Amino acid sequence: MKKKTVEAILNEGCGRCEHEGTPACRMLIWKNELAVLRKIALSSGLEEHVKWGVPTYTYQNKNIAILHAFKEMCGLSFFKGSLLDGKSEVLVQPTENSQGSRQTRFTSVAQIQEHEAELKMLLFEAIELEKAGAKVSFKKTEEYDIPEELEQIFKAEPAFKEAFEKLTPGRQKGYLLHFAQAKQSKTRTERILKYMQHIFEGKGMHDEYRARKKS
Repeated sequence: MKKKTVEAILNEGCGRCEHEGTPACRMLIWKNELAVLRKIALSSGLEEHVKWGVPTYTYQNKNIAILHAFKEMCGLSFFKGSLLDGKSEVLVQPTENSQGSRQTRFTSVAQIQEHEAELKMLLFEAIELEKAGAKVSFKKTEEYDIPEELEQIFKAEPAFKEAFEKLTPGRQKGYLLHFAQAKQSKTRTERILKYMQHIFEGKGMHDEYRARKKS
């Protein structure tokens, strides 16, 4: 897939789904709001790139923030947001398992403008953290709970356990979170069985999707 410019993404859509260029495209739904957020990010002296198909802002090649657009809202996501001012009124933890990232969530241009000074302060603070070499302390793989259903399959299939342990830490964490998020035991087992072949092949949950996007 041809890499788009930021202008094309904001005017046509990112092209990551079938809604590109349609009224259902999330980039177009929040076009005006994203334009204001982009202006604020650029006014902070950050460099602008396209990464993962969306506008991304960096300081000396270090990722600082990224524009995001969802059906209900849009905003800036900070890669090391957990290290930013905990008293911020606009920073939100995306999910209970999110360790480093934090989001801002807006539904109007007026709302963004109301918090413009705070957004600029957060961007400034994020840059200063990068200058200081600050790092997020991520949980190690062994600190994640292993679902009982997965333990049972490991015991029954030692080769599967060996294949899982050969995965990169990031891939292991992705699977553990995905399996554990299912509320019912039956669903957890179904998820494990669904990805068994992927794991035997040394693949992460999203490896095939990423390969298709590159082709």
